[in-house]
Amino acid sequence: MTQDTVVAGGPVRRGPRDALAGLAPVAITLSVGLTVLIGLLGPSAMVPRLPGPSWQPPYSLAAGPDGHLVIALAGAAIVLGGLGLAAGLRSAWRPDPRRLLVAGSAVAGLLAFLPPSGSADHLNYAAYGRLAALGHDPYAVAPAAFPGDPVAGAVEEWTGVTSVYGPVATAVQALSSLVGGESVRLTVFAMALFNAAAFVGTALLLHRFTAADPGLQRRAALLWAVNPLMIYHLSAGMHVDTMAVACMAAALCALLSTGRAARHAASGVLLGLGIGVKLNAGLVALGPAWALRRDPGRLAVVAGTATATVAAVYAAAGPHVLDQVGAAGRKVSLATPWQQVKLGLQTLFGPGAYTAWIQAGSVLLLAVLAWLLLRAAPRGPAVPGVPGSGLPGGPSGSLSGGGLPGGPPGADVPAPAVAALVVVAWLFAAPYALPWYDGLAFALLAMTASWPALEGFVVARTTILSLGYLPAREALRPDDLLWLKTAVRQQVVPWSLLALTAALAWWAARAGARARRRPASAAPRP
Repeated sequence: MTQDTVVAGGPVRRGPRDALAGLAPVAITLSVGLTVLIGLLGPSAMVPRLPGPSWQPPYSLAAGPDGHLVIALAGAAIVLGGLGLAAGLRSAWRPDPRRLLVAGSAVAGLLAFLPPSGSADHLNYAAYGRLAALGHDPYAVAPAAFPGDPVAGAVEEWTGVTSVYGPVATAVQALSSLVGGESVRLTVFAMALFNAAAFVGTALLLHRFTAADPGLQRRAALLWAVNPLMIYHLSAGMHVDTMAVACMAAALCALLSTGRAARHAASGVLLGLGIGVKLNAGLVALGPAWALRRDPGRLAVVAGTATATVAAVYAAAGPHVLDQVGAAGRKVSLATPWQQVKLGLQTLFGPGAYTAWIQAGSVLLLAVLAWLLLRAAPRGPAVPGVPGSGLPGGPSGSLSGGGLPGGPPGADVPAPAVAALVVVAWLFAAPYALPWYDGLAFALLAMTASWPALEGFVVARTTILSLGYLPAREALRPDDLLWLKTAVRQQVVPWSLLALTAALAWWAARAGARARRRPASAAPRP
């Protein structure tokens, strides 16, 4: 029984959806509160120290919390966040989406004034911006070349590695460095303001895009604005992925919602800028390409403006802009299943990186997962008054996984859904992936109809992978917590993700098969 039932003379019975409705707001609030608390406590195993005058933002209590405490707080924030998000998406909880938008935006603004937590990537960003501001090429010169510099010398990890980020990200980092000067603290704060603006801007875009349907609008807020996992990684963690997501969400909104004459050109420019932040964000472009495949003229406009934008920003960055990208593409992160594949190959055939084998296997897996998800994808517009809006399903986005009957697989799958399934397939198949990469998938799913099963897989993946990076920095981690890396990150998480990937493929295959067997006259499953 999943709804309240009044029995004559008896009490009202409540089902599991009602229990989840009670769990969701409590777990999400606690998760976000713990994330804020970690930053508020100041430098710790979770929060790198920011050199600079103490009167400059960001601010903290500088309480010097114990490493065990803050890592436990982070673990609780992740687990509660995953549970709360899953409950919110599947329960009968019906909060006002405007309140969710305001709450999420307020938290993002607050976190901009607290030191970033989780990893030390923002110190790398500050160093690359500093190098660019001083006239050096961060794609050819590593921070280690300036050990005495107050900003470049503050890098904790990857000191000898040149920038892997796109020219648009580097431009923002350089502008922040011009604001911050020799202060790491002020430089990071300037970047945090850009990050908060991108996070809130994406939330506003998704809110407006789904405005015709309160159910979809509420879901979009859960997937992004008050998503505790993304608040933990993108708002508090301040990763450049936030800017890439903002560009890609804006590109799809421009393609589907703006004036007919300019929308395709604007979409192409925004796609190009997103690729200019991170190269792998270009996977989103497959969504518009699929949607416009039967309209070569408009496809040429989008592809042409996107290509021109990418060419312009990467050419301006110099000849070394892609040097580190190639090296990064050959890496295998410890927490992905491919690390176990690599170890297995080394056991069978001897020492070696087996890079080509792993890359080929990951591309094949990506293609298989993308095809299976395309066959299972919901199709057709769903936002009243917005033709081609890319929100398949009924008035409340009721499709749960199968496509509408009739037509070849994926024939009517709109641009955001195609982009979402390709990005999800990439996240599950990539040899190198980190939990904050998942922000792109959450934003794209927020622009499609309700797809509960796929949403559940992404929430589970992000939660599991996040637990593997507690913390994502090595400095100040207590020695007795080394097992978080050797056992959890290198063993538990990869095997768990392997099982989750197999389950995703199995589910997608079954959902696609059911969609193909459904009679043309059948109604979509609620």
